[in-house]
Amino acid sequence: MRMFENVKMALSSLYTHKMRSILTMIGIVIGVSSVIAVVAIGQGGEAMLKAQFSGEENIREIYYEPSEEEIESNPEALSKSTFSEEDIRTIENISEVQRVIKSSTKNSHLRYYEAETNGNIRGISEGYIEVNQLKIAFGRNFINEDFFGGNRSVIVSESFRERLFNGNEMLGEVLYIGSQPVKIVGILEKGNSLFGMHQDIIYLPLKTWQNIFASSEISEVSIQAETPEALQTAGDKAVETLNRVHDKEGAYQIFNMEEIGGLIEDVTNIMTIVIGSIAGVSLIVGGIGVMNIMLVSVTERTREIGIRMSLGATRREILAQFLVESIILTLFGGLFGMLIGVGGAMLVSYFAGWPSLISLPVIVGGIVFSMCIGVIFGILPANKAAKMDPVKALGHE
Repeated sequence: MRMFENVKMALSSLYTHKMRSILTMIGIVIGVSSVIAVVAIGQGGEAMLKAQFSGEENIREIYYEPSEEEIESNPEALSKSTFSEEDIRTIENISEVQRVIKSSTKNSHLRYYEAETNGNIRGISEGYIEVNQLKIAFGRNFINEDFFGGNRSVIVSESFRERLFNGNEMLGEVLYIGSQPVKIVGILEKGNSLFGMHQDIIYLPLKTWQNIFASSEISEVSIQAETPEALQTAGDKAVETLNRVHDKEGAYQIFNMEEIGGLIEDVTNIMTIVIGSIAGVSLIVGGIGVMNIMLVSVTERTREIGIRMSLGATRREILAQFLVESIILTLFGGLFGMLIGVGGAMLVSYFAGWPSLISLPVIVGGIVFSMCIGVIFGILPANKAAKMDPVKALGHE
């Protein structure tokens, strides 16, 4: 019952001095909202990074890393063709491998009438578009006739339409890769990745790419397993087989996405903690503001405290009264900060194009911490009120 009375008196006091209460809460609101928003945006950025680097769970890329001795004896070892068609057939014969996706990339001169630029030309095999989660905005995807017939069809990124075609319609148009004409059949959706991945690239069937560049090289290979659980076994068997066939020791490897994901998580966690700690300083500043206002409130209500004590209120009850008022003040600040923080995180994520992962523990922790600020910085004013001499307090003007 006494607690209810303390809450009622605290709300009455805060309502009586509305403007002062609002100004006092601003530091708490900024601190809580900043921490919640920073953590949510950081976790959303982390999720986006992991998605960009890892892709689907049952896809992994195989790469070739020449030894130092091989590089010293042949400086071109890093740039030479990494995989052969025989290598691809060897990987496809592994039972756990469902599909092998291959590609090759070169930078080349591009021309459309008088407009010219340079860009990455990537030859891809079937399944590349789907596996890498590229989406067609206009036109069509590649079909079997494109892959097996060597059709000179290409899919271009939205950035090329803006740069080479000034944003004009380009489906069905012919552009030149070097001196070789190709026809645009599709346009990709604009990428929303953190690093602009899949930007400024022209995709064409691998067979067409090999004809245009007079090369049979395959520089990138990814494998897809039936299930994510079978992927590790498929990857291990693939690199083991390639190393054995080429008489290499660990030259062929598979990207460890778990390690990359762990590294991304570590980096984003450190950044979130650092930025969140800076934002949390405003909570301390807000707490000091609460303490100052509560000290002013105690001074203003000295006579009220004396009257309550003369009517039988104990020091503990006076302490509780002002402590509850301080806690309620910071609680309201925490609640308003939560609303602003969640709203701000969602707004930033909307415009940035990545998810905002609102963390319930962080929200609860922020509100609880704001209440703790109320306790810590409310103790001094409450203790000052509780230790007043009733006689002197009654005589205070």
